[in-house]
Amino acid sequence: MDQNKKDRLEGAGWRVGTAEDFLELTPEEAAFVELKLALARFLRDVRVQQGWTQAQTAKRLGSSQSRFAKMEAADASVSVDLLVKSLLGLGATREQVGQVIARAA
Repeated sequence: MDQNKKDRLEGAGWRVGTAEDFLELTPEEAAFVELKLALARFLRDVRVQQGWTQAQTAKRLGSSQSRFAKMEAADASVSVDLLVKSLLGLGATREQVGQVIARAA
């Protein structure tokens, strides 16, 4: 957000901060959220690079399109474990998954 907009909002009585501040996340919780989002983005990237639809990808994983959409959106019902297993199931290497995790840290 540019400084001018921030100043106007604060001048109007709004409080400007981060999602972590608003949700009162600990640094560990914020890091976990970033990790999950990074894995979900990588899952989408793998799918797009292969030229697959969500439905085609879900079928490869033995899942439904709606469940796969939740995975790509890092829905609260999706575990990090499921994201990692799905990435490996689509051909991502452990090294690639590790790089995603390292960048998110």
